[in-house]
Amino acid sequence: MNRINLNEKFNLIKKHWDPKIIGGVNNMHVKIAKVKGEFDWHMHKNEDEMFQVIKGKLLLKFRDGEQLLKEGEIIIVPKGIEHKPVAEKEAQILMIEKKGTLNTGNVETEKTVDDPEWI
Repeated sequence: MNRINLNEKFNLIKKHWDPKIIGGVNNMHVKIAKVKGEFDWHMHKNEDEMFQVIKGKLLLKFRDGEQLLKEGEIIIVPKGIEHKPVAEKEAQILMIEKKGTLNTGNVETEKTVDDPEWI
């Protein structure tokens, strides 16, 4: 068992939209990322996805609306729901996802990270 300092881990991240794995719980990965700008519209056919904003704000767009997450807020996007994360200014987020969940879900783009790095 090792404690994890989120500030130290976020300081290791140099690129936006490049998720890093910081731990695992059962069959889940705990990931963090720095985000800024717009991500791709995507969905996860078989996996729910949890987002928590650690620092900043994250707008999650859905085809039928949107949710603005502020620091300390969490949202769970159910499998099969198309979404597009957007951060006007840099934000730091934590995600909990099933191991093997592709960050761009059902699409492949220049932001796809096939094998996220452990930090």
